[in-house]
Amino acid sequence: MCDMMQVKTDCINWIRQFFAENGPDCNAVIGISGGKDSSVAAALCVEALGKERVIGVLMPCGEQHDIDCAFQLVNHLGIRHYVVNIKAAVDGLKESLPADLPVSVQTVTNIPPRVRMTTLYAVSQSVNGRVVNTCNLSEDWVGYSTRYGDAAGDFSPLSKLTVQEVKELGRLCGLPTDLVDKVPIDGLCGKTDEENLGFTYAELDRYIRTGEIDDQDKKAVIDRKHRLNLFKLQLMPAFDPKLPENA
Repeated sequence: MCDMMQVKTDCINWIRQFFAENGPDCNAVIGISGGKDSSVAAALCVEALGKERVIGVLMPCGEQHDIDCAFQLVNHLGIRHYVVNIKAAVDGLKESLPADLPVSVQTVTNIPPRVRMTTLYAVSQSVNGRVVNTCNLSEDWVGYSTRYGDAAGDFSPLSKLTVQEVKELGRLCGLPTDLVDKVPIDGLCGKTDEENLGFTYAELDRYIRTGEIDDQDKKAVIDRKHRLNLFKLQLMPAFDPKLPENA
């Protein structure tokens, strides 16, 4: 059993070191969804940098049913925040796609998170910022993220921590229980994460950390998702022409 208080301390120091090396006068810019990941990442950044250097960006797409949770978080932390409704941008992009393009459901589903990342970088560049990636290890393990959407960012404090570990960090940061234990909904199709995945995060986290899982069918699903989505966690392949050094 790992010492999560030590993990918290180490993560805060890691964030400080990142900024010391990559922007001593920069701000942390983070998309605030109202879920546990953005809440915990924001809280860690506040402890590392001070609330004056953490900026939240709320990005509803039209009406967001749980926007109150996002406001609860920024108010709890006392951080500056902006609200950018991305609906017009999302609709504009969808309407601009060629009529004869075979647009898939997955294509449409992934437009909002990619527009949100564009928005985050627009805000970040305007306020001398560095964008916080809020993905966790459990989601990354099975590819439950959008490439160049929520999977992007400049630094990632949670990507080596499971969902259960992120929740524990949230409790140690003193976050409201309703934010830490909020049932995660993907924000794309309205289903809970676990409904979409077909297994619970508790099952996934146990498998990641111990290699143990009771249901072999779920093991097969997890292994397949992990294998198919490894490309999301790797650097873009680049052709190396192997030219002579003095060419």
